[in-house]
Amino acid sequence: MNLKQLSHMLSLSQTTVSRALNGYPEVNEETRRRVMDAAKRHGYRPNPSARRLATGKSGMIGYVLPTGAAVDIDPHFVEFLSGLGDYARAHELDLVLSPADADDEETTYRRIVANRQVDAVYISSPRPADKRLALVNTLGIPFIVHGRSEGFDFDYPFLDIDNEGAFHEAARLLIQLGHKRLALINGNERETFAIHRERGVRRALAASGLTLGERHIRSVTMTEENGYRAARRLLEEAEPPTAIVCSSLIMALGVVRAVRDLGLTIPGDLSLVAHDDVFPWLRPENFPVPLSTTRSSIRLAGARVAERLAARISGLEEGARGEVWPVDLVVRGSVAGAPG
Repeated sequence: MNLKQLSHMLSLSQTTVSRALNGYPEVNEETRRRVMDAAKRHGYRPNPSARRLATGKSGMIGYVLPTGAAVDIDPHFVEFLSGLGDYARAHELDLVLSPADADDEETTYRRIVANRQVDAVYISSPRPADKRLALVNTLGIPFIVHGRSEGFDFDYPFLDIDNEGAFHEAARLLIQLGHKRLALINGNERETFAIHRERGVRRALAASGLTLGERHIRSVTMTEENGYRAARRLLEEAEPPTAIVCSSLIMALGVVRAVRDLGLTIPGDLSLVAHDDVFPWLRPENFPVPLSTTRSSIRLAGARVAERLAARISGLEEGARGEVWPVDLVVRGSVAGAPG
């Protein structure tokens, strides 16, 4: 079924049907729903070239993917992308990945905007004063940041979780259980999420007159092996931590392995709390000792970013609204009172 046939069947103009399908705000919700239902029922799929001519929109969301020997595509990114893709597929949007040299992403951003290849872009893993964010803010293309940056004199649209609050609550729980020697195995210290998580732990400790010593912080790429190595170094010290807060379930796998290899136990010798991005294939309750976590679904975040990008493309969302999701603290068997 083409656009003309769909319009005739609904007794609506082709312009109205096209605008309803593409989310224009001047189409009322009842008409939009009627058009979307009929399109789905009859298998209508818009012709991309015709849509571009009619609306000036490509129906594509863009992501500049840094590449190179030093770049790892980790499971967190893949899970986020799955959520974004689920929403995009269900709403007739496509996702375009544009590879770029990790040291020169600016050229790629300028090219895809100049060529009008995509209607909007999203930025992930932001750092303080992130140059990518500053650039897209001047290029006139709708965008959303997954996470937050700092150090700008302008506001921008973003979706983030309360990383500082989550890790503050995790550390506070451990302090309430009597732990005074806490360690943090964190992600990349140059990225804002990791900075916020460290702030949260430090704030909780400071409220009880405690500090987070530099020897009790490890900032590493979030892999199982890095979690193992970081935990081994921490636990082999003369005064090892009695509790660890960890930035990823994947790293927590390595921590658990290090504890086992050293002949220690969880939670007898070490209490452990990790952040859970809700991977369907890695569940904290299935760890040898069910793992206490700060919990927020990265897949749902991907879907929400896609939803907001679609709204910005169609004009339903404007401005520089930030959205911060609260994080659940789920207490399981991996935490107990401080030993001794």
